[in-house]
Amino acid sequence: MKNKEVIIAPSILAANFLKLEEELKTLNQLNSKNDLWLHLDIMDGHFVPNLTFGAPLVQAMKQIFKGHCDAHLMVTNPQFHLDWLQMLKIDHVTFHWETVTHHDRFISEIKKRFGSVGVVLNPSTPLSVIPTYLLNKIDVLLLMTVNPGFAGQSFIEGVLSKIKQADELRTKDGHHYQIQIDGGVTPDNSQKLIEAGADILVVGSALFHAKITYQEVISKLKH
Repeated sequence: MKNKEVIIAPSILAANFLKLEEELKTLNQLNSKNDLWLHLDIMDGHFVPNLTFGAPLVQAMKQIFKGHCDAHLMVTNPQFHLDWLQMLKIDHVTFHWETVTHHDRFISEIKKRFGSVGVVLNPSTPLSVIPTYLLNKIDVLLLMTVNPGFAGQSFIEGVLSKIKQADELRTKDGHHYQIQIDGGVTPDNSQKLIEAGADILVVGSALFHAKITYQEVISKLKH
């Protein structure tokens, strides 16, 4: 798993919304190898204190960005958002474990609707909460390395051991999920994340607020 191409998932929440079309066109140009995912942080102002965007803006973004769109539901009722995400043909949906009661049923529903499903764990939520049989059903395990809700937070070093645990567990038990990391990812810590087992790096401020080109940031993140 560690020798495969690492996917970079720019979190559009950190982009310049006054130049959103330009930002998306730039990402499109950088996605010639289909190794960029557009990461959409859907927040409701309830599960997390921030409020982001809904169907109209996502629909507009999809008209420009033609690659893989990854919806991260930071919401109290993720079920409420599936209809419009399906209507817009989102490629992948990830929900927070902490927001759902009947996990098995919800995982199956997302898998049926979108073909790809992910589960998110907050920094303080242990990997052990997910039963082994459900780990076999998910495509992505997203580990938050900041507390969800706002861009620009500092990376929580303590989560690194959870990343290693998730990587060791999938090797030992034959799971096929990809490990996605979200929160405080920068070129300074990306290599230790990849070495720990990360396959997909969500990057926000370190990309969109950098003083170098996006291509240079992406290259530094991967190498």
